[in-house]
Amino acid sequence: MSPIITAKKTNFRWMMCSILFFATMINYMDRQVLSLTWKDFIAPEFAWNDEDYGRLTSTFSLVYAVSLLFAGRFIDVIGAKKGYTWAVAVWSFGAILHAFCGIATCGIETGEWFVGFNEAKETLRAFRVPGLLITTTSIYLFMVCRSILAIGQAGNFPAAVKVTSVYFPKKDTAYAISIFNNGASVGALIAPVTIPVLASHFGWEMAFFAIGALGYLWVIIWLMMYAKPQDNDHVNQAEYNYIMQDEDNVDYNLRKQREADKAQKAEKRIGMLKCFTDIRTWALIAGKFMTDGVWWFFLFWTPVYISDFYGYTSDSPMGMSLIVLLYLVSMLSIGGAYLPTYFMNNNGMTPYASRIRAMLLFAIIQLLGFLAVPLGFISPWLFVIIIGLQCASHQSWSANIYSMVGDFFPKNTIGTVTGIIGMAGGLASYLIMRYSGSLFTYADNAGETFSFLDYHGKQAAYMIMFCCFSVMYLIGWGIMKLLIPKYDSTRKKDQ
Repeated sequence: MSPIITAKKTNFRWMMCSILFFATMINYMDRQVLSLTWKDFIAPEFAWNDEDYGRLTSTFSLVYAVSLLFAGRFIDVIGAKKGYTWAVAVWSFGAILHAFCGIATCGIETGEWFVGFNEAKETLRAFRVPGLLITTTSIYLFMVCRSILAIGQAGNFPAAVKVTSVYFPKKDTAYAISIFNNGASVGALIAPVTIPVLASHFGWEMAFFAIGALGYLWVIIWLMMYAKPQDNDHVNQAEYNYIMQDEDNVDYNLRKQREADKAQKAEKRIGMLKCFTDIRTWALIAGKFMTDGVWWFFLFWTPVYISDFYGYTSDSPMGMSLIVLLYLVSMLSIGGAYLPTYFMNNNGMTPYASRIRAMLLFAIIQLLGFLAVPLGFISPWLFVIIIGLQCASHQSWSANIYSMVGDFFPKNTIGTVTGIIGMAGGLASYLIMRYSGSLFTYADNAGETFSFLDYHGKQAAYMIMFCCFSVMYLIGWGIMKLLIPKYDSTRKKDQ
């Protein structure tokens, strides 16, 4: 590759950030299809209840958590380009496979295999007498599909964080991660105005099929665009030196030689077991374990809450508007994630000190959760604004935890550590998803006899969850600060 010498640096790193953004957007749209269709479209067909839905979401969370432990290592070994390709291809296949669960249920229960989507619905209605069998069969089929989806989606964040660490200096990583991480909010924003419409006009099956197919389009673009900065014709000398500012600035003509030397003298990749002996890993595990389940709860259960307590179905104009507003508010996280960069540039703080200060602010914002249900009685708009602010603070919090991985560990271990801490978050999400559905079903059946802070029935159960979520970030922050009081990545050892 011949060098491109210009006075002004190129900005291809932001193009890579955009590609990561769209991958994350598709990732979350695929997750959202079930939460936006089960209550109003799928449950009537298979007679599901809240506990059944909780089993499905918890299955996804558990498989996702276990897969993350290996996905990060897998991506470190084979590289971000191949690893990301496999991840998106697998989760897109799993997303599309959901569409055929109705046909498969029909075939298992009735022997009618060669039918279309509508014919499967009609056949299942005719066999409504063995409804319990239909419910159980459909749940297990969806569990298989959710598991495949989870295995693939486990690769998204380890790969994206790894690419960010390659294309951005440390002072910009939190901001870059917050941008691609907001693909989750944009995906969740687009989902309620597209998925229920698809399900309403073409059947819930088409919603899974159409959104799942977007992943394969992304794979084509990814394979065409990605290359490491030193091998990318779109990256000039000035941009390369900017990217590499945390290391030595290397002349453009010497890149190939430098990479060859580094390949011979490469630092040995830190083993997974050794990562578990590092106190920094456990600090990041605490930060993810205490908080990730909150985000997933909001993602999967907010549409259900709006439907149950305000009566707005996912395909109604009001229901869609409320979800859209929630995720519009959550996009404030882009500004929040810039705080560490501001602290570094203006206060001369170390990356860790700036991130931990910003994260304390994000944890305090979560206390608004105590007001979500009470103010929700005044207006559903107030409810979704509060949840949206909590989602925004979570995304800013999450971006800084991912950035700490790059602050603490060498680039050839970033995928592994990201997978480890992601597993911790996934396990917490599993516990919340698994037992929240059971809690809601129990509270709904108990009615007025189940109470908490003057709330009764299912609403009391939601109030319990929101109160717990409001303090979990402060607990997580306290554990992280206790484990790592100070840290300076420019020195050889912790302070």
